[in-house]
Amino acid sequence: MKKYRNISFYVILFIIAVILISLFTGRDSVKELGYSEFLNQLEKQNVSEVIIRTTTLTVTLKEPIKDGNKVFHVNVENLDKIEDILNEARLSDPDLSYTWKPETTSWWLSLLPSFIILAIVIIVFFVFMNKQAGANNSAMSFGKSRAREYSEKDRKVTFLDVAGADEEKAELEEVVDFLKQPEKYKKLGARIPKGILIVGPPGTGKTLLARAVAGEAGVPFFTISGSDFVEMFVGVGASRVRDLFNQAKAKAPCIIFIDEIDAVGRHRGAGLGGGNDEREQTLNQLLVEMDGFTVDQGIIILAATNRPDILDPALLRPGRFDRRVYVNYPDSKGRYEIMLVHTRNKKLASDVDLHEIAKITPMFTGADIENLMNEAAILAAKRNKDEITMEEVRESIYKVAMGPEKKSRIISDEERKLTAYHESGHAIAMRTISSTAKVQRVSIIPVGQAGGYTMPIANEDKYFYTKQQLQEEIMTLLGGRAAEAIALGEVSTGASNDLQRANKIARNMIVKYGMSESLANIVFQEEDEVFIGKDYSKVKSYSEGIATKIDQETKRIIDECYDKVKAILTDKRNILDTLAHSLLENERVEADEFEKIYNGENPFEVATLPA
Repeated sequence: MKKYRNISFYVILFIIAVILISLFTGRDSVKELGYSEFLNQLEKQNVSEVIIRTTTLTVTLKEPIKDGNKVFHVNVENLDKIEDILNEARLSDPDLSYTWKPETTSWWLSLLPSFIILAIVIIVFFVFMNKQAGANNSAMSFGKSRAREYSEKDRKVTFLDVAGADEEKAELEEVVDFLKQPEKYKKLGARIPKGILIVGPPGTGKTLLARAVAGEAGVPFFTISGSDFVEMFVGVGASRVRDLFNQAKAKAPCIIFIDEIDAVGRHRGAGLGGGNDEREQTLNQLLVEMDGFTVDQGIIILAATNRPDILDPALLRPGRFDRRVYVNYPDSKGRYEIMLVHTRNKKLASDVDLHEIAKITPMFTGADIENLMNEAAILAAKRNKDEITMEEVRESIYKVAMGPEKKSRIISDEERKLTAYHESGHAIAMRTISSTAKVQRVSIIPVGQAGGYTMPIANEDKYFYTKQQLQEEIMTLLGGRAAEAIALGEVSTGASNDLQRANKIARNMIVKYGMSESLANIVFQEEDEVFIGKDYSKVKSYSEGIATKIDQETKRIIDECYDKVKAILTDKRNILDTLAHSLLENERVEADEFEKIYNGENPFEVATLPA
C-alpha cells in the first residue's frame, strides 16, 4: 500500500505541474504591447485587425515591429472607450477591422490557479502534521516491546542442526514435548518449568539451541536481546517488559527468548553510586512478570548468557529460572558431529579425515568449527581446487587458532635467529616435559603480535589438571626464555606474554587451587566490594603478611620451573641448535619433521649454523 501511495503522489504532482504550465505559460508566445504604443500604431495606420476580449485586446499589425512580431496583447483598463477610438481610426484607415470575442472561460477555471496553490499549501500542511504525528507516535512507542516473533519461514533450524550437545538437547526437548502434549504431564501433577537459563562460553551454541526450540515447538516464539530493554529514560525498560509479556499472554502457550540476559539481569546494587535505576526497575518488572502474583499461563522463558556469575540471585531462584542448561566446549566426539553438520554442503576430498580433525582441535567451539570449515573452503577456492583437501583444513586450523601469517613482514637476521631459538625452546620443552600435549608445528613466520609460534596438539580433552601438569605448562612457557639465555647469552622482550601466563598459572596454584607447600589447602579468593561495584574493585580477604608469602611462593614455583627447563635445554643443546637451524632454513617445521630432529635424524650439521 505504501508503494501505491507513493505512485499516486507523483501522478498528482505531475498533473498539477502540467496544469500550472498550461495556465501560466500558454500565452508566453504572444508578446505584449503597451497601450500608448498601440495608440501610436493606430495613428500610423499600421493596425489591420483588433479582437476585443474581456480584459485585453489582440492586435494584428500590418508591418512587424519588435523583433518581427505582428501579433500582440494589449491590456486595457476601460473597454468602453475602445470602440469609439477604433471607429474614429477607421475613418482614416478603411482597412482596419475589429470584432468582439469575449473570453468564454468558466469562472471556476479562472480561479483554478488559486485553488491549486491552496491545495498545495494544504498538502504540505498535512505532510508536516503527519511527520509530527509520526514523531509523537515514535515517542509514545518508546515503551513498546522490540521483541520479534518468529514466523514459519524463520523456523528453519531444528534439533537435527544441533550437534555435540546431546544432553543439552534432551533438556530442551522435554520443554517442546510439554508444549505439544501438556496433558501427559499435567495428569501426573507435573508443571512446565517457567524459565530455562542456557549457560556456556561464547560460541558453544546457546542461541542455536534456542532457535532449534523455536523450530521444533510449533508455538509462538518471541526473541529479544537483553540490551533492547534498557534505555536512557527511566521507566522505558519496565514498560517494554510489561508490553512483551502482554503480547505473550495474548498468544499463550508461547516461548520468550532473551539473549544476553546479563545486560538487564545484573546483580542489583553493583555499580558506582549503588546501581542503575533504569536497569534495576527493568529487572524488578521482569522478576514480577516471571513470578510475582501472575497466574501460570503457559509462557516459558528461555535466556542465554555466558556470565551467570553476575546475575541477580532473585532471577536465578526456582520459580523463575527452574532449570539451567550448561553448554560446555564439545569433546572429540561432539566436534566430529559438529563437523558433519558444517560439511553438509561442502565438497571434501578423500584425504579429509574428520575424526583426525576433531582430535587436533581441542577447545574449539561450534562457532570455531564452522569458521574453520568456511576458511578451508575459501582457501581451496582461492587455490582453484574443486575439493577441500586436508592441506587446506590444516592451514585453516592454524589460521583460526593463531591468526593469519604475516609473511611480508621484514625481520632482521638477528631477530629471526632469536625467534628460532625461542620457539625451539618451547617445542623441545613441550616434547620432553608435557604429558598433556605434543608439538604439531613450529614456525618463525610472524602471526599477530608474535614473531613465531609453537602449535600444540592435546593428547586428549582435559577438564582437570594436576599440580604436575600445571608445572609442566609453566616449564613449557618458560622454555623460550631459557633457550634465549642458553644460546644467545641474553634474554629479550619476546617472552613477555609467556611470563604473564606462567605467573598467572603459578599464582592461581596458590590462591585458587591450594597447591602451595607452605600455604597448602587454603584458598585466598579476593572478595567483591558491592558498594563500589563488582567490576571496579577487589578487596583482599587476607593480611599483608599472607600477601607476602603468596608472592614468595609464586616466585619459588617460577624459579624452580625455570631452573628445570634450563637444565633440560642445556642437556639437549644439540637438538636445540639443529631445530633452530632448520627453522632458519625452512621457516616452519611440521610434527613429523620435528620428531626426526628430536630423535637425531636431521641431516643438518650443527657446525653449519650461522653465527
